[in-house]
Amino acid sequence: MNSLTIKSVTFRNRLAAALVFFRDPGYKRNLEVFSRSPFHQFRIAAITRRAGYIIVAGVVVIYGLVALRGPQGISALLDKRREVRMLEEQNAAQAAENERRRERIQRLEQNSTEQEMEIRKQLKLLRPGETTFILEDPPKGAAAPAAPPNQP
Repeated sequence: MNSLTIKSVTFRNRLAAALVFFRDPGYKRNLEVFSRSPFHQFRIAAITRRAGYIIVAGVVVIYGLVALRGPQGISALLDKRREVRMLEEQNAAQAAENERRRERIQRLEQNSTEQEMEIRKQLKLLRPGETTFILEDPPKGAAAPAAPPNQP
């Protein structure tokens, strides 16, 4: 026990003090008693457990921040939903257009008068005695013609 009662050791005598401590045959027993006391072990276990919980919580928080604000986070999810909604609207418009064209094709197949009108329109054909008037559209930038003034 003499080696454990050394209170202050100068820099020169540290090695000598360490040798005195290890020269004592009961030093291992003293170390075991100190390191294996139930309170000491409980305290180390509690500190280790608490540090583990803190580290796990920190990792979870960092992962959450990266997941929510990263390149595949909430903003990317909202952009993808917006894009999906836009594409669904385009698909619905295309489906309506396809249905309209199918109906028109069906009408042309079943009605010979409508076929004739379509052919004449596309090929610009006229029957004998018919006259066609071609009217030009006014330029888009021009103002509408003014109404004639009222005459008394």
